[in-house]
Amino acid sequence: MVQKSVQIQLAQGLEARLAAVLVQKASLFDSKVYIESEGRKVNAKSIMGMMSLALNTGDQVTVMAEGDDEAAAVDKLENYISGKEAE
Repeated sequence: MVQKSVQIQLAQGLEARLAAVLVQKASLFDSKVYIESEGRKVNAKSIMGMMSLALNTGDQVTVMAEGDDEAAAVDKLENYISGKEAE
């Protein structure tokens, strides 16, 4: 399992549209992908799970993945959440 701690740098946090983009990016990978915040861990491929976290700009999250492409999955989501990658 690979995991990284990331601060959300998206201007609107992970509101509905941006959460949907994150779910799309996570779904590109075969690995199991999770986002954890304040002790709550959700499947990053689930829009309902992501929305339930109600993440805002500046919040700290842990991105986790387990599987054949786990490192690539964590890197991709880290880049997106930290604002390094366009939508």
